[in-house]
Amino acid sequence: KKTARPKNHRYCRCSTPSCRVVWLFTKKKEGKNTIKMSSLMQGQEFQHILRILNTNVEGKRNVVFGLTKIKGLGRRFADLICKKAEIDVNKRAGELTADEIEKLVAIIQTPRQFKIPMWFLNRQKDFKTGKYSHVFAQNFEAKLRDDVERLKKIRAHRGLRHWWGVRVRGQHTCSTGRRRH
Repeated sequence: KKTARPKNHRYCRCSTPSCRVVWLFTKKKEGKNTIKMSSLMQGQEFQHILRILNTNVEGKRNVVFGLTKIKGLGRRFADLICKKAEIDVNKRAGELTADEIEKLVAIIQTPRQFKIPMWFLNRQKDFKTGKYSHVFAQNFEAKLRDDVERLKKIRAHRGLRHWWGVRVRGQHTCSTGRRRH
């Protein structure tokens, strides 16, 4: 059963229970509509932008999808680390406490200590060290650049395709990809 609301009453688009913003439309004597915004925050600890591993994460987004903004973290890995840290996956990122953020960062930095399987990691059997690890944030771009440089140096086919600036993964190039970017 719907509750009756006044005609001049609307909720914010983000529709999170902790961030309810009510817009009231009132008419002045001139006949123009003006907007008054009264923000009703249920929790004062809500953060609109979080800084996790040198990456800005939107507070309005779901925790799992917010964590995917960090390079090297996908949806499945973000979901897994939320479950390992015992954080509700339906929670918004802005509702996380400092302790929960520390747990997430600890799991991301050392996933093997929290019993995340080796096949879930994105850097399996590193070329130089032979170790299994998970690469994220700035390290992700550096490792990718090092791998491409190594392929170019040993004159591998993939390295040469990178060097020439053509498609690397076996795509057709006769009729497509004539425009760069």
